[in-house]
Amino acid sequence: MARKLLVVDDEKLIVKGIRFSLEQDGYEVDVAYDGEEALEAVEGTKYDVILLDVMLPKMSGFEVCQQIREFSDTPIIMLTAKGDDMDKILGLEYGADDYITKPFNILEVKARIKAIIRRNARKESDNTSKTPVVTDYGTFKLDTEDGKAYVDGKEVSLTAKEFDLLELLVVHPGKVYGRDQLLAKIWGESYLGDARTVDVHIRRLREKIEKNPSEPKYIHTKWGVGYYFES
Repeated sequence: MARKLLVVDDEKLIVKGIRFSLEQDGYEVDVAYDGEEALEAVEGTKYDVILLDVMLPKMSGFEVCQQIREFSDTPIIMLTAKGDDMDKILGLEYGADDYITKPFNILEVKARIKAIIRRNARKESDNTSKTPVVTDYGTFKLDTEDGKAYVDGKEVSLTAKEFDLLELLVVHPGKVYGRDQLLAKIWGESYLGDARTVDVHIRRLREKIEKNPSEPKYIHTKWGVGYYFES
């Protein structure tokens, strides 16, 4: 079955080029030219990956990303302005999984898409073959079979990357992972992002599962080394 993608950008020539190139590789591609069209598309269709530009009419890419994350964990790759680090960081803050700077090479776009699809397929395969684990720390619980986390009995909304990161830390309690290790394990060896990607995701996880994110009970920092989980 062909993988289904959504490309969201108000520059129609760019969309046309991306769509043509991706369809040549066998993908099914839908397009949207503003934020409202994008939300309507995602609400009605299940996509494997969403390419989402930051600068859009009607709603910004950040707003679209944030609203999508309220009901879907579909991987989102943000398209950001060249050299604008704040766009990249904000995209991650709002729940994006990856980002690519404009102008970009279509081969890079394809490589990022393939990497995300490959990781998700591998994760699904792993989940069917491994013994389900429910880690329960009283107020916090992680269910690796359902891919869900709970705080005080209520499900916590996590993106795919947030869950992968949390799962890695939880199933290896006390093990300290450096930022580069986490980038390689969660985002893949070919990922071109930097350590701030990890830092942003750790901060978001703390805000979601810790009662006091500034004094975390579960996700700890070993200064100068990395992060680890401890109950």
